[in-house]
Amino acid sequence: MRFRLTPRLEILLAVVALAFGAIDYSLAAVVPGFVSVKSLDGIDEYRLESNGLTILLAPDHSAPVVTFQVTYRVGSRNEVTGTTGSTHLLEHLMFKGSEGFNDPKGNSVKQYLERVGGQYNASTGEDRTNYIATLGRLNLEGYIVIEADRMHHLWLHDADKQAEMTVVRNEFERGKNSPDSVLMEEVTAAAYQALPYHHSVIGWRSDIENVPIGKLREFYDTFYWPNNAAVSVVGDIDPVVTLEWIKKYYGAYPRSQNEIPHMYTEEPAQSGARRVTVKRPGELGTVIVAHKVPNGLDKDQPALDMLDSILSSGKNARLYRALVDHGLALNAGADVDLRRDMSLHVLFASLAPGATHEAVEKALLAEITKIQENGVTAEEIDRVKQQYLAADAYKRDGTAGIAAELNEWVAIGDWTEYVHFPQKIAQVTAADVQRVAKQYFNEDQSTTGWFIPVLPPSEKGT
Repeated sequence: MRFRLTPRLEILLAVVALAFGAIDYSLAAVVPGFVSVKSLDGIDEYRLESNGLTILLAPDHSAPVVTFQVTYRVGSRNEVTGTTGSTHLLEHLMFKGSEGFNDPKGNSVKQYLERVGGQYNASTGEDRTNYIATLGRLNLEGYIVIEADRMHHLWLHDADKQAEMTVVRNEFERGKNSPDSVLMEEVTAAAYQALPYHHSVIGWRSDIENVPIGKLREFYDTFYWPNNAAVSVVGDIDPVVTLEWIKKYYGAYPRSQNEIPHMYTEEPAQSGARRVTVKRPGELGTVIVAHKVPNGLDKDQPALDMLDSILSSGKNARLYRALVDHGLALNAGADVDLRRDMSLHVLFASLAPGATHEAVEKALLAEITKIQENGVTAEEIDRVKQQYLAADAYKRDGTAGIAAELNEWVAIGDWTEYVHFPQKIAQVTAADVQRVAKQYFNEDQSTTGWFIPVLPPSEKGT
């Protein structure tokens, strides 16, 4: 009689053979139903053949914990007038449960994770929405069951939307109570005319208060599909078992019946400097100078990152020495928000008492002009590269940190930049920094915003 291996034993023996180099094929061959897409620096990408779900596995056995994250490729860039804020509102409603997993049954995602001691969160951005949990490895399957279920079977009840509006409205009001946040929204809206980045992630008040539940259902049914999502699993996992669970629970759902809508709008060329002013009660003024720069995957982004570090990283940075040390600002900095489409670079400063907006704006632009005309030093480049490496290592400390960084690069369009971007940083030269300063920081391509504090109405005329 011929001895036959069970399918599970065949898989285990194949994995052992892989580990010792006896067989040269990926887990996609070991676990049927997956396509092996690529592997890089300990991260393996697979695609579930039945529905197009992207899976990233990053085993790390240093602690018995796992971070499981789902990134949906939908954010405020996918919204239009009337549905602004829908992605963020849906993020809240995703925790209201489904027919199979909900609070009345005692098995909702919140109840499960609290019971097993897991940590969970979710966030919405311009280009993505993500749901993330960190828990013990023995509890992973239970979480995958619930997370997969709410991709396709979410409750969307008008009563839940009305109840959650209290929370969303509080978030909206907190943003509106911050003069700097309001100024940044105004600058962004002026900088982008065509791209949906024109509106904020939380949306316009009238939209988030009045959007019908049917519109939210339509939005959910359009974008929440396996072929518009990426699952990242980082930590103490058995890759074979993890893929089997993902196939079992996510494989039950088809790919979208219709093609996921492609956002094809492009920002037209800017034809002159733009300015906005925000006047409201406050204590100190703010200046923001913004310039549009290429998308987050552009080859110039590493040089722009080093430029920002030279301008604003630490007390030896140029903006600190030029504005804070000279009593013009309480703080000053530079940053670029990497996005899937055209990104936005900002210079900002909070005015010191007695300083004028004119003087602070002039000082910010003067530092850019110095770099455009005279460049930066090799010593500055070396210093900020070391600072970048240290900060990057800190961000990637732990399974949740790794998953969060992967999430951002998935949203921008290529998770492999998680590995490649630090390598590109290491190759940036002083000449690169001067070149991007000349190329992108042109007055005619700028949007400048001033926050001017005024007395509250009750104090006027007293």
